Amino acid sequence: MLLVFVILSMLLYLIYNLIPFNRANAIAEQYKAAYKNNPEGLEKLKLEKEIELGLKKYDENGEPQKVGIFMRYLGWLGLAPVNGQYNGILQGNFGISYQYNERPVLEVLAEPMQNTMFLNIFSVILALAVTIPLGIFCAVHRGSKRDSAIQVFTIVGYSIPFFIIAILFIWLFASTLGWFPVSGMKTPGSDYTGMQKFLDQLYYMALPLIVMTFGSLGGMTRYVRASMTEALTMDCVRTARAKGVKEKVVVYSHAWRNALIPVITLVIGWFISIFAGSIMLENIFGLNGMGKILIQSLTANDLDMVLCLELFYASIGLLGNLIVDIAYGIADPRIRVNK
Repeated sequence: MLLVFVILSMLLYLIYNLIPFNRANAIAEQYKAAYKNNPEGLEKLKLEKEIELGLKKYDENGEPQKVGIFMRYLGWLGLAPVNGQYNGILQGNFGISYQYNERPVLEVLAEPMQNTMFLNIFSVILALAVTIPLGIFCAVHRGSKRDSAIQVFTIVGYSIPFFIIAILFIWLFASTLGWFPVSGMKTPGSDYTGMQKFLDQLYYMALPLIVMTFGSLGGMTRYVRASMTEALTMDCVRTARAKGVKEKVVVYSHAWRNALIPVITLVIGWFISIFAGSIMLENIFGLNGMGKILIQSLTANDLDMVLCLELFYASIGLLGNLIVDIAYGIADPRIRVNK
């Protein structure tokens, strides 16, 4: 995981530094009017910013020279000094956000990360609470009219993109019925605290939660159904039924345990992928989340913020693979790694 993370961080840093954008030039451009009659002063300011950002450094003769991209990468990680100091990711410095008045990136991301995690974790819990029982029911009653009706419903839900579902739900539940607000994070002008603040925020996040949950039902239900259908045809299940074991025990103990392996892979992978899905939803509903900040940062060339967010998504992916491996051993002792 550490090796993969280092490789990913290097690729991300190199890719975003290929963008033809120089932060020192952008800062100097803001002072162009003030230095209208002093071009030398403007060039000096630009040089100071390039040295401050680690783009250039003074050599032994006191002359400025460019810093290679690999050395800038090591400085960004905190493995090489920048201006004589080790102050990178390993030291807890993820950079500063220029679109947020040069505030530290982690300080800017504190609240949006909480909102994104809340939205995604709750949508996962709600979706699993619906899809697992529904998928098991469809597998047990495979071929029935109820199973066929649910399959039609899930195919439709699986085929519609998240943003189309969001638009339809906004039209129906917000514009037509008026049950939920169209967008935002809290009641305009309110100054709630404590539980009242939490309930108000939950009310505004209810519709995005419903959209994410609804959009996930189709694929999850079909996957659980397919896995359970295959498990119900196994010899151990037939033997348990032949011995007269109760049907609930057969389904939830014998069949479901064997169906867990592919389901675990899907659930963890789906949980990781919905972080990408929430990027679109956060922008549609105007939520203060990481997805909204990522889009804004890409537009504003706020590269420190973008790199921090991309590393977060990479870390989630690597952590998901680790959780899958651990969950495999818990669900099925036959695949545990022994000494």
